[in-house]
Amino acid sequence: MILKNAMKALTVVLLMLGLAGPALAVQPDEILSDPQLESRARVISKDLRCLVCRNESIDDSNAELARDLRLLVRERLVAGDSNDEVVEFVVDRYGEYVLLRPKTGGSNLLLWAAGPMAFLLALLLAGTYLRRRSRVTEPVENSLNDDEQARLKEILKD
Repeated sequence: MILKNAMKALTVVLLMLGLAGPALAVQPDEILSDPQLESRARVISKDLRCLVCRNESIDDSNAELARDLRLLVRERLVAGDSNDEVVEFVVDRYGEYVLLRPKTGGSNLLLWAAGPMAFLLALLLAGTYLRRRSRVTEPVENSLNDDEQARLKEILKD
């Protein structure tokens, strides 16, 4: 009896894990009848960011704006645009933020270079600090004159 209940529980858990995989948000009414165009639309959609969900592709998002973008991509493909033309159209309309993998040229080059530049600056500052610290002369231990040493001995005796 216990073994039977354990097997049922294991089956339920495995079934839930199997269903918990990535679910595409593409609705059946959005799918194009031409399988070649549909596969191109999926390739493009995987690289476009949902502007509502942030780091989710429009293919994975259930947001209304993501649906509009999916329909726009399919509409442009049906109109005869190439994949690059569709992406360029969407970027012109919504900005480069819509790309999940932004371009590394133009004004974005500064953003891509900022991290390594900050790291190099930190290394330079750390090296300068350590070099200056090693040059500091250590104070002389016995810097008291004879009167001060006698007074110190007198205080320590008490």
